[in-house]
Amino acid sequence: MSTVWTYVELTKPRLLPLVLFSGVPALLLSLPVWPTPLAMAAVLGGLALAAGSANALNSFLERDRDARMERTAARPLPSGRLAPERALYFGLALGVLGPGILWATSGALAALVALAGILFYVFVYTLWLKPRTAAAVIVGGVSGAISPLVADAAFDGVIGAAGWLLFALIFVWQPPHFWAIALYRSQEYGAAGFPVLPNTRGERATRLRILAWIPPVVLVSLIPVYLEMLGPIYAVAAIGLGALFAASGISLQFQANAAAARRVFRVSLVYLMGVFVAMLGDLLWRAL
Repeated sequence: MSTVWTYVELTKPRLLPLVLFSGVPALLLSLPVWPTPLAMAAVLGGLALAAGSANALNSFLERDRDARMERTAARPLPSGRLAPERALYFGLALGVLGPGILWATSGALAALVALAGILFYVFVYTLWLKPRTAAAVIVGGVSGAISPLVADAAFDGVIGAAGWLLFALIFVWQPPHFWAIALYRSQEYGAAGFPVLPNTRGERATRLRILAWIPPVVLVSLIPVYLEMLGPIYAVAAIGLGALFAASGISLQFQANAAAARRVFRVSLVYLMGVFVAMLGDLLWRAL
């Protein structure tokens, strides 16, 4: 069992709920009739495997840098619990299996978008941008936001407004979320050779950018209400969660310490997961 869990760790399972929670609303919003539980499970399973592939390959490529950071030193590869070649084969296998399941159950477009997300994350983000520029978090957000596009493309082979809106929401959410981590982990990132924003532009500039990116996040989250894709239940929740996110960003400007940065990080997670739960709640209420 410990060996199985070691392989699971390679996929960074704490990140997978974001993949699944962002995929479900896109899937439900894009279809006139809700899919069967089995069909939904196939889409989410393919998504999870594709995301796991990207994360496992990222773990393989960054194993030496991970060994220099406290937050990643205990992962399977830097800790020596798994041989690097096994991680590589595992990541490649998931990269075939995930898109393969999507192709078989959801169509070619969903599978190709998922595969493109893996390739973008591995080659553009991990190998090219992340070791070279602090802007990697923005450009790399494309791969982190790919799940709604895959889910929206499932079944009908078209990516519509629902997929693009959720893609945009995750894309603009990722920079303030990651910059909060970078603030209280800046020394670790520096030791690993990653040029994160606090080390290239300074902590004050990072705090200001976090605050500046939060309003666009909230505005994008409210577009589905304007388009009447979601109703008042979601609107109230999105506004309340947005206010909480904004308050944490404002507080960070006056409390320039690691504790405040951690608070922004935690609130950002609560915000995004809360928004997706509110979407599902609104959709379920409308379906009753």
